[in-house]
Amino acid sequence: MSFKPLAILLLACLRLSAAPPPHPDSERTRGTPQGKVTRHEFRSNVFKGTVRQYYVYVPAQYQPNADAALMVFQDGHAYVDVNGSFRATIVMDNLIHRKEMPVTIGVFVNPGVFADSLDEKQDWNHPKGSRSNRSVEYDTLSDAYVRMLDEELLPEVSKSYRISQTPSKRAICGSSSGGICAFTAAWQRPESFGKVVSHIGSFTNIRGGDAYPGIIRKTPKKPIRVLLQDGSGDLDNEHGNWWLGNLQMEAALKFKNYDYKTVWGEGGHDGKHAGAVFPDTLRWIWRP
Repeated sequence: MSFKPLAILLLACLRLSAAPPPHPDSERTRGTPQGKVTRHEFRSNVFKGTVRQYYVYVPAQYQPNADAALMVFQDGHAYVDVNGSFRATIVMDNLIHRKEMPVTIGVFVNPGVFADSLDEKQDWNHPKGSRSNRSVEYDTLSDAYVRMLDEELLPEVSKSYRISQTPSKRAICGSSSGGICAFTAAWQRPESFGKVVSHIGSFTNIRGGDAYPGIIRKTPKKPIRVLLQDGSGDLDNEHGNWWLGNLQMEAALKFKNYDYKTVWGEGGHDGKHAGAVFPDTLRWIWRP
């Protein structure tokens, strides 16, 4: 191969791997009120010995005498980052302002770590000398994580804000292991979460998640709305094939006649595609 065709091929690969431009609704818009974001620290009894940071987003339109809808995000630091792939609070500002989603409080929860304290801002790298509890919390097919939310963390948030207890007004979202975690939370407690968004969800055999398509087929339909996003270039390793796992989830949801939507692309195991379509994702999941 000559250098010229090789250069063209490399340029094409770079273009394919480049992040798509932000959705217009992921950018700040003039005249749109901005919500307030605060960071907190929380210790769990369900996951004893863990500490985690979480963020609370309160839209400018929130009224303390009225119930707000709720949306919980796993790996909260990634979703709350205004310069990241999702820019969730900017998107929510725009959509709430235009009444394309309800007035919604966002709770952005990070996975627990075994540490004495979190002196720095928590991100993908847990503190030196500590141990992350992310896979245990996110990939396990049990009600432990949703119990932590329902019985510990969300009651703490509810001390300051009125949050709806109606399942159709409560959504949960995550990416990768956080995506299967979101599905598990609603699956285990549909009375707590009626809407699920899973980005590049790990419906693979990390901790038995590849069983979900079969479980869905053999279980009476649950009152949950589900959006799945993934790309054909997603991971393929000893735990399984992420793309095939999500296709099996789609087939099972279709078989049981769920209210679901799939957003497929060609991307890999990252937030580029999911972030590019995130405003439309929120519009769909919050539609009447």
